[in-house]
Amino acid sequence: MAKAKTAYSCTECGGQTPKWQGQCPSCMAWNTLVESVVEAAPSQNRYAALAQSSGLQKLADVEAADVPRHPTGIHEFDRVLGGGLVPGGVVLIGGDPGIGKSTLLLQTLCHIGGMRKAVYVSGEESAQQIAMRAKRLGLDAGPVELLAEISLEKILAILQQHKPEVAVIDSIQTLYSEALQSAPGSVAQVRECSAQLTRFAKQTGVTMILVGHVTKEGSLAGPRVLEHIVDTVLYFEGGQNSSFRLVRAFKNRFGAVNELGVFAMTEKGLREVSNPSALFLSHHAEQVAGSCITVTQEGSRPLLVEVQALVDEAHAPNPKRLCVGLEQNRLAMLLAVLHRHAGVACFDQDVFINAVGGVRISEPAVDLAVLLAIVSSLKNKPLNNKLIVFGEVGLAGEVRPVQRGQERLREAAKLGFTHAIVPKANLPKQVIDGLDVKGVERLDQALQLLRNG
Repeated sequence: MAKAKTAYSCTECGGQTPKWQGQCPSCMAWNTLVESVVEAAPSQNRYAALAQSSGLQKLADVEAADVPRHPTGIHEFDRVLGGGLVPGGVVLIGGDPGIGKSTLLLQTLCHIGGMRKAVYVSGEESAQQIAMRAKRLGLDAGPVELLAEISLEKILAILQQHKPEVAVIDSIQTLYSEALQSAPGSVAQVRECSAQLTRFAKQTGVTMILVGHVTKEGSLAGPRVLEHIVDTVLYFEGGQNSSFRLVRAFKNRFGAVNELGVFAMTEKGLREVSNPSALFLSHHAEQVAGSCITVTQEGSRPLLVEVQALVDEAHAPNPKRLCVGLEQNRLAMLLAVLHRHAGVACFDQDVFINAVGGVRISEPAVDLAVLLAIVSSLKNKPLNNKLIVFGEVGLAGEVRPVQRGQERLREAAKLGFTHAIVPKANLPKQVIDGLDVKGVERLDQALQLLRNG
């Protein structure tokens, strides 16, 4: 028997090369080439029907109608999706093993099963295992139809026959197409199966939800083209040692990106958290040094987060700079600004920064809060526990305004905060009841406010 011809496919762009190389010649990514079986070219007749059914039309003649949405019954999940499931939309959900992807989707199908026909396609677990999970979670799984199958052609045939409104594929890496010879989970299989499922969803109006595996780096396994094919990409965040799970949207053609849904893992599955700011705030019995409360914007939702700093004398020639939940390179820049424009030196101190609750903060609006927490820890002088701080700090020592400053202040006032230090451009035009807001233009002005109490 002749040996199957192999090639090396890139997991980032899907490009192929006959020999292994350290760098992909197509996208220049390093260490992304994996060996796969060379597949025969697909028949041109497969796409002939699609080409004949479409034609040119003027954009002005196309009716712009609002996309209908179907709520899932889980408010936090609807928030991340942009309001609910869209007919014909394809959603990809990724996350670490055991973080709660299958649990959330099973709960979702049980919520909407009484209103819409839903099918759960499992390629990883047997029907008995899924039934045991539904029983353990106390779910009413009667309306949900179950299919344990990994053959793409059989799955499409059954979906075409029963015509569900929502279909969950758990997971895309377990499916295989008989048209290809490579094993399930390979670059070619993942690309072909996802393309076929997406095409089926667009033609029939079925909402397709795909579960994807992640690599040890935390990105979705398989070719990067998988994320380009689908309409929405969601990621689960939060360690298995934590009882809280964060679902974040990284791509959404039907809603805002960077929306955040917060859940708590309980014995009865994932439970919605109505006040997520309470997760990221520590309740100290008394005021402590090195703690500062800030407001970060996650999509359309303002979240209050406690930023903690610990500044300690360094016992090594190279002081440590460590961040958990924030960008480490930005910390080095902020420490240089603090020294140059405020006269506070930390070159002989170890600096540790932590965002409470395991949340990741990427926006620069937390710069001012980080610096005030560092000064508080260095001077061992606690900040007012009813103080809220936000603002971006530039290299010249200026405090720049941030977006949606009014919403951040209103959220802080609603949770009982009475003082705020913000960029001068973010001062509210109307007085917010119970909140004393002070605006600053430079970093040294903010530190002066702290010295004056």
